[in-house]
Amino acid sequence: MVVTNKAIVLSSVKYADNDLIVKCYTELGIKSFLVKRIFSRKKGKLSPAFFMPLTQLEISANYHSNRTLHFIQDASISYAYSSISVNVVKQTIVIFLSEILCKSLHEEEVNEQLFQYLETSLIWLDTNDEVSNFHLLFLLNLTKHLGFHPENQNLEYPFFSLEEGRFLNSIPKNDFISDEKLTYLKSLLGINFVRLHTLKFNSSERQAVLDILLRYFELHLTGFKKPKSLAILKSVFE
Repeated sequence: MVVTNKAIVLSSVKYADNDLIVKCYTELGIKSFLVKRIFSRKKGKLSPAFFMPLTQLEISANYHSNRTLHFIQDASISYAYSSISVNVVKQTIVIFLSEILCKSLHEEEVNEQLFQYLETSLIWLDTNDEVSNFHLLFLLNLTKHLGFHPENQNLEYPFFSLEEGRFLNSIPKNDFISDEKLTYLKSLLGINFVRLHTLKFNSSERQAVLDILLRYFELHLTGFKKPKSLAILKSVFE
């Protein structure tokens, strides 16, 4: 059955000599596709540039219920980024977040709210200049859709349990944060993209918050590992 829907590219891997296997988060959930002959001398309608990380597409694909690999018949850019492709910082953020999403998103079920969140937040990244803390808020908001967002209660308590995802008045037994790191997390919890420019982290503070968030993902997502692009992201913000 051929269905047309929006998709956000998570990853792509060359297959054989001329083909490409593409993993996308679509309006139908996670889907993987085989794009035939995209690298052949006889060029078709589709370009490898369509399948760069977090590109937003509209695709027509032939879906088979008994297969895990589907076939893209046609694709077009649904939103053309104007700054991400020419901004090194934004490019690095996109590569990092695409790895995070590949490691975090596994369900094939429809999740309209999650798709809309990815779509609109990436457009925000493309159309705004103050993006040094974008990836932090993106990750925190993503936990809402993955089911382990920190409880927004008892913010006056001096400890936050990374395992339980809540603020506590006594020292937790295992992974927790307090003091300055707790202050950083609280400031991120109280922000949205519109007010992101008011969040003034220096490079070491930004890295501390990122380490907290990645550890939080590790504790709540089975098999989650830190992205390989983490080192590159760190170097960009040093």
